Amino acid sequence: MHGATPQLKPIEAPLLTLPGIAHAFFTREGGVSTGLYRGLNTGIGSKDSRDAVLENRARAARYLGAAPENLATPHQVHSADAIIVDAAWAPGHGPKADAVVTACPGIAVGAGAADCGPVLFAEPEARVVAAAHAGWKGALTGILESTIATMAQLGAERAKIVAVLGPTISAAAYEVGPEFSDRFVAADSSNARFFTPSARAGHSMFDLPGYIVARLEAAGVRAVGNLALCTYADEARFYSYRRATHRGEPDYGRLLSAITLADV
Repeated sequence: MHGATPQLKPIEAPLLTLPGIAHAFFTREGGVSTGLYRGLNTGIGSKDSRDAVLENRARAARYLGAAPENLATPHQVHSADAIIVDAAWAPGHGPKADAVVTACPGIAVGAGAADCGPVLFAEPEARVVAAAHAGWKGALTGILESTIATMAQLGAERAKIVAVLGPTISAAAYEVGPEFSDRFVAADSSNARFFTPSARAGHSMFDLPGYIVARLEAAGVRAVGNLALCTYADEARFYSYRRATHRGEPDYGRLLSAITLADV
């Protein structure tokens, strides 16, 4: 299964290496995009060549053992909305949501990211998998909890869910202003622990990965993993919205994280 596209160099998490389940946190390595998007840009919403993006998505799907037309990624809007997927849709025609959940073998559910937190979920006994896009807004407003609740609708047991956070911008690269940290502390005073003062007066460094992991643990997920890889710091492997913004670049690629139930 993995020999078909050897040029791809995705990252796999030990916690998600489970019988009958295939997953990958794809890097930008491999793929056919060029220029700003060099590598495996899977972002339909980017200004990259559509043909290149579709080829990249097809390569990723095949790596997971899924047909290219069975890769389902939503139209991400930084919401707390998770949806059940029974059949994939055409690329770019997905519903507005930030998590996709399925119990259907052969469908690969995926999330795109370029600094935000991609989280892959699996409940191996009930055979339910999910992919979520957790930026600061989605994480704050409940996308992780919504994903877990939607998995439960398909029979997943919360205590048996495994969740892993993929490459995400680290606290070392994520400076925010006072209105940002105030919003989190107003929601829960204990959130202050995810902010440390930065060199700029009134500003802080925000630990988005730490916050996501804490929300998953508080939601009752007992097995939580974090790849602890920073998208901003590792240009060779990852796209980064913030890095592109700091450079004044007009656009950026998107990384795909996806998971699927093998046909049984």
